[in-house]
Amino acid sequence: MRLDPGLRRLALGTLLAAYPGPTPPDWAVELVADGLAGHTLFGRNIDEPAQVAASTAALRTARADVLVAIDEEGGDVTRLAHATGSPYPGNAALGAIDDEALTRDIHQAIGAELAALGVTVNLAPTVDVNSTDDNPVIGTRSFGADPARVAAHSAAAVAGLQAGGVAACAKHFPGHGATVTDSHYELPTVDVPPEVLRRRDLPPFAAVIAAGARAVMTAHIRVPALTGAGPATFSQAVLVDLLRHEYGFTGAVITDALEMKGAALAAGGIAPGAVRALAAGADLLCIGAKVDADLVEQVATEIVTAVGDGRLARDRVEQAAGRAAELADWTQVPSTPNTAAAGPAAVSSADLGYAAARRAVRVEGSLAGLDHPLVVQVHARSTVVQGRVPWGLGPHLHGTELIEVVATEADPEELRRRAGNRPIVLVGRRLHQLPGGPELVAALAGTHPVAVVEMGWPARWRPTGTRAFVITYGASHANGLAAAEVLGLAG
Repeated sequence: MRLDPGLRRLALGTLLAAYPGPTPPDWAVELVADGLAGHTLFGRNIDEPAQVAASTAALRTARADVLVAIDEEGGDVTRLAHATGSPYPGNAALGAIDDEALTRDIHQAIGAELAALGVTVNLAPTVDVNSTDDNPVIGTRSFGADPARVAAHSAAAVAGLQAGGVAACAKHFPGHGATVTDSHYELPTVDVPPEVLRRRDLPPFAAVIAAGARAVMTAHIRVPALTGAGPATFSQAVLVDLLRHEYGFTGAVITDALEMKGAALAAGGIAPGAVRALAAGADLLCIGAKVDADLVEQVATEIVTAVGDGRLARDRVEQAAGRAAELADWTQVPSTPNTAAAGPAAVSSADLGYAAARRAVRVEGSLAGLDHPLVVQVHARSTVVQGRVPWGLGPHLHGTELIEVVATEADPEELRRRAGNRPIVLVGRRLHQLPGGPELVAALAGTHPVAVVEMGWPARWRPTGTRAFVITYGASHANGLAAAEVLGLAG
């Protein structure tokens, strides 16, 4: 089928694609020349800074205003530091510290680092209020459970990122913090009236809009009172009536990845989902991480076909592409950082991040008598958005024995024998949710001095019989070093 060239270019102007490997293949560059809005970078696209800068420069040979996006949240979700872990603590740690100036400085440092590499849009910050302790996908990505605190730090993060030179994209509208399932795998439901959203989930979005956020990302969640049976990404009531009319947002609405099951299953595939998202009011469509030229053409063809058969109005596609172009125009204007305020210029970004992580650590109980321990790190599966990023105390220990175990497979007697007369430090993420996790803690605490280091969302669970409970509010490289220092184990 031969597409109308003008309409195909218009359709491409609403799409954020992706490509495999560290170097953009020819098709990825050619699509940008044909009008593709841009590409999102993932961990597999990143080896080291010079290579990333070369990749973004290669994309700009096709079109100077190409959008280059990334999920660089800091903390547990990092792409630039996926091989080592982020040198910055994440939002939960910053919310625990509750220093808005620090939050701004951390995000300005992240923004400046991205801008120097040619990245123009950061798909961050996460501004969801983590109102459910066992939320499987937000957790430490959130500034906390208090809407007012999350709102204040969300606004500071947006201001920092954009002062650093990249457009901020606040996510996930209208709020993913109350979910108990992961939208990567299914469509979560938040069955509350709109009044609850306005009181609990939406204050941070009002704050980032007031702070001038250039983009907002949709959530693949179902709020029956607003979205009916489908996700917010496909809901005009959410994207137009609520976000634009009630909250006054005028920037670009970016979808979460359409390959995620929360959207793809509801729409019957990525291409039909693209049409539904555009019709609902989205402007930039994240296709996903696993993208090739054929998929991009399939989505563009579906959009063009939908205009032809009446499922989608041409002026809606023109409006969406126009907003994407406005976002691209903004990224071409150099930012003017606020030099009047003390910020990252006064201290290296690495020092800034590690110092912040130290401020976030909380110790409940006593660390006395826990010298020279056996460190036991309990395996925890990473979420899709986190990826397989290293975490824990391992990189920071010098002369301290560390072993890794799976809670359900660990033999407490063997661990006791291994520890001998030494105390034991158990390190985990969401340890209370891991099968066998609480039981392992209890078995070891019955015979040895035990400290638990919780590097996930701390929730309300506290182990009984332990000497200390150490909370880091994240599992980044910076969080790991901070925990090792507090325990006196860092070299």
